[in-house]
Amino acid sequence: MRADPILSKAAILAKKGDYDTALKILRDEEDKYNGSFKYNYLCAVISLHAGSYEDSREYLNYARKIRQKDVNLMLCFAVHYLRRPNTVQAVNYYLDVLEMDPKNKIAKKALAVIRNYSSSESLSEWISAPDKLNKLFPPIPAPLITAKTIINGALILAAAVIVTLGILIAVKTLPSPFKQRSARPTEEFVLSSQERKESVEIGGYYRYILTRDQAISHYDRALTLFTSYRDEAAKIYLNRILESNASEGLKNRARLLISNMEVPGFDNFKRNDNPSLTDVRKETPVYKDVHVIWKGMATNIELTEEYTKFDLLVGYDTRTTLEGIIPVNFKIPVSINTERPLEVLGKISFESSYNDIWLVGVAIHQSGRLE
Repeated sequence: MRADPILSKAAILAKKGDYDTALKILRDEEDKYNGSFKYNYLCAVISLHAGSYEDSREYLNYARKIRQKDVNLMLCFAVHYLRRPNTVQAVNYYLDVLEMDPKNKIAKKALAVIRNYSSSESLSEWISAPDKLNKLFPPIPAPLITAKTIINGALILAAAVIVTLGILIAVKTLPSPFKQRSARPTEEFVLSSQERKESVEIGGYYRYILTRDQAISHYDRALTLFTSYRDEAAKIYLNRILESNASEGLKNRARLLISNMEVPGFDNFKRNDNPSLTDVRKETPVYKDVHVIWKGMATNIELTEEYTKFDLLVGYDTRTTLEGIIPVNFKIPVSINTERPLEVLGKISFESSYNDIWLVGVAIHQSGRLE
């Protein structure tokens, strides 16, 4: 994958303080970056440094629809709340940042400022003073250089060394300076020989009855998927274990593995592991807490300052087929255009007694390109 010249050029200009030119370059290419977290975050943070707070807030809201759990994104939101000043919301964001990044200097500095200027009047004076608030802005990202750029640079440098020193180096022995995401460590999740021997219970009523080999095979397959960051596919195997006659020890292992999984974003969701609504309705219990991305249209929207609720017409993004109507609940306010199709990234939830499915919203992607 090539380096992105547009985002990199804008980042370089912004780091030099030429915010207007950087933003013009980005806005001219807006259609190219529909659904891109990097683009919207870069626009947001440059606008913040430029003092264009309304524009920054708008781009932040777009970025949050794509990915919520991002440290720098939360730092941006915290600064906006601090400006108002709404210290309660700002403190909540800074505490969330420290939970994800305990050594984060910006969050620590901001909390110290809020403590030292506890009254709204003194805090407002501090905020309005020159060059105070901008010290709490997250930094503008470095130029976005990708793997191929780095590798090519390394190869050019290596070639120069070979020519100059006459050293013959096989290209295949050169280590890559930009490695793929390494496999997760799994030592603590591997079953002991005793757990393998005692992997199922005898007697009792369960949704699924597994043999010992089946129970172990399900767990081992889930562990392999977990290692390669295919968490949603792994959950299906683990949920089947949890609904079965598997031993309590094996079920505890399954729960531990699930607790170490990550909430996906649009940028890292494994689309090949995305179940359809039909799949989920056929065997709902094994899809509990599995994240999905479903396309459709939104209707019956209920929007407040604390939450957003709507019905997703799954499959109706084409306006020809309706697979089903699924309620979606977000714990944050989300702006939705009811005239355009959308993709919803959400976690499957349901009532066991009725099998009524709904989605706990994580993020939304909505643009004209989905039509």
